[in-house]
Amino acid sequence: MLSKLFLPFILLLSFWQAVAQNQSDSLALTLKIEWKGNPLALSKTYISSNNDTLQLHQLKFYVGNIQIDFNDKSNFQQKVYHLIDLENLNSMRIPICKNEKKNISQISFSIGVDSLQSVSGALAGDLDPAKGMYWAWQSGYINMKIEGTSSSCATRNNAFHFHIGGYLPPNNASRKIVLTPKSNSLEVIVDVATLFDNILLSENNSIMIPGKKAMEIANKCTKIFASK
Repeated sequence: MLSKLFLPFILLLSFWQAVAQNQSDSLALTLKIEWKGNPLALSKTYISSNNDTLQLHQLKFYVGNIQIDFNDKSNFQQKVYHLIDLENLNSMRIPICKNEKKNISQISFSIGVDSLQSVSGALAGDLDPAKGMYWAWQSGYINMKIEGTSSSCATRNNAFHFHIGGYLPPNNASRKIVLTPKSNSLEVIVDVATLFDNILLSENNSIMIPGKKAMEIANKCTKIFASK
């Protein structure tokens, strides 16, 4: 009788041990989305260095073309696009490859979707237009979507919208991030405060199409990524 009572516990313990073993045997890119060193929370009030008081209501972006370079000059490439969504904590851990216990010298990945995928039409998985990140074949995918409110915005409901995308030159919004990790953990810090420290929301609060302003924000977005 006692053994029957302990059976569910034993099975659960075995499951979690298997999960832990699987994680230790594989490399995964983990993104930690923060505001000045603390986990970023939707609908929480923040203040930028420009004294803009703001709340974020949505934050999504694509990570793709991940490459891990090792000290022995070998590398691993993953040509898949992942949608990172602050509302989905599971999306922030991206399995990469088997952990071969090699020292990592460099991490690189793209923010956004390339031109080939943008003109391929309706795709599945994270590239499914139902995810709300696809405009049309003429404009392609939204690489990064940031929405929220701020009293600094003289807009309806004080809303701001940054939909950064476009794939046709000179308005290709995809950006490559190259980082030198400080450890082998593959943890990447995404400090959103760094972006808003470089934006005056009273002057710049709505970008909904590809263009010069979108390219400027795309460039600023590269500064929010750092290795841990």
